[in-house]
Amino acid sequence: MLVALSGGADSLALAAATAFEAPRAGLRAGAVIVDHGLQDASAEVAQAAADRARGLGLDPVVVVRVDVDPASPEGPEGAARTARYAALTAQASALAASAVLLAHTLDDQAETVLLGLARGSGAASLSGMAAEAGLFRRPLLGIRRTETRAFCADSRLSFWDDPHNLDPSYARVRVRQRVLPLLEAELGPGVAEALARTAEQLREDNDAFQRMIEELIEDVVEHVEAGIAISVAALEANPLALRGRIVRYVAAAEFGVALERVHVQALLRLVTDWHGQKPLDLPGFSAAREGRMLVLRAAAPTA
Repeated sequence: MLVALSGGADSLALAAATAFEAPRAGLRAGAVIVDHGLQDASAEVAQAAADRARGLGLDPVVVVRVDVDPASPEGPEGAARTARYAALTAQASALAASAVLLAHTLDDQAETVLLGLARGSGAASLSGMAAEAGLFRRPLLGIRRTETRAFCADSRLSFWDDPHNLDPSYARVRVRQRVLPLLEAELGPGVAEALARTAEQLREDNDAFQRMIEELIEDVVEHVEAGIAISVAALEANPLALRGRIVRYVAAAEFGVALERVHVQALLRLVTDWHGQKPLDLPGFSAAREGRMLVLRAAAPTA
């Protein structure tokens, strides 16, 4: 297995714990350090993290430099995340690793839930980060950030504080520095833990919905030219929450599109409020009511 190591307290604590536990479990553990090149001396920071990983006994230890486009539509933070996960996935494949360990903590989970709430996200987003997601594992989701810093201090492990984690231009930093402390001060301690529990409960609900959809989907859809059709009767027979999830699932699976709530509502009006509307033009596809079917077809390529 590989630890994704930045050199910060969270990932360094995870690296040290993994180096201790892996041999006792009969596992081989290494580390991957991703240098995003977004700060001065980023190469030196990456090399220092690699040296600490080797000092802990992790092997192999790999430093990967990635290119991040600050002008990306994802924003610099999103572009860096995309590049980082791509690099970690590529290294896991190259080194035949069975898992990549990420050092997200309970605090990161709480921040994710608060950001989702502020953006009006659905249950899938509010369920936060999964402890297991394919190749990736997050074993510290029940651990507070204060604990990882204390662990490093007790273990005499010097860590790097990323200046981006103090930059209030990032929404996540404002949540970390201002919003969560204010909630704790006004509502009492335990807010972060409560948000993390909420994420866990929503993830259980979301997983149950997902299993229901996967069981239903083959019976309610059929392929048509350049697209897919969903039975209107089947959608009408299910609760509103499940209808929305079905159309979201189909749009993502067939066209690679993550629908916003306004798109889902417009689609469902073709099911429950049908009065001869024109086809809808949605991101990546069109939708029309054809008899007792809701037909979704890929958008025609632009010249």
